[in-house]
Amino acid sequence: MAGKIFLIHWNAAEVAEYARSLEDTGWQVEWEAEDGARAVKAIRENPPDVIVIYLTRLPSHGRETADYLRSLKSTRHLPVIFVGGEGEALEKVRSRLPEATYTTPGELEKALSLIK
Repeated sequence: MAGKIFLIHWNAAEVAEYARSLEDTGWQVEWEAEDGARAVKAIRENPPDVIVIYLTRLPSHGRETADYLRSLKSTRHLPVIFVGGEGEALEKVRSRLPEATYTTPGELEKALSLIK
């Protein structure tokens, strides 16, 4: 098994599809599509190897969730990969979380291979 991912994307149908695709490559995937606080709780209770947050929909929600995870001693060490996003929304995320990894949907598997 490749490891454990917690996947956050604010579209339930899409996140389920992305999760299946990652599971097909050997990852164990848990996901959240509706509630950042619920995602944080799940991540704190059962920390993943990496957190993947899609910025293609509601990037401010992804930024706020990641920012909160960084503020917690128990989760600040977890690697975060942001996927997609553009323009000012992406720049806001980059300015708040410069240490995160940023990639495109097509390059996610490559970014994940660098985490392990």
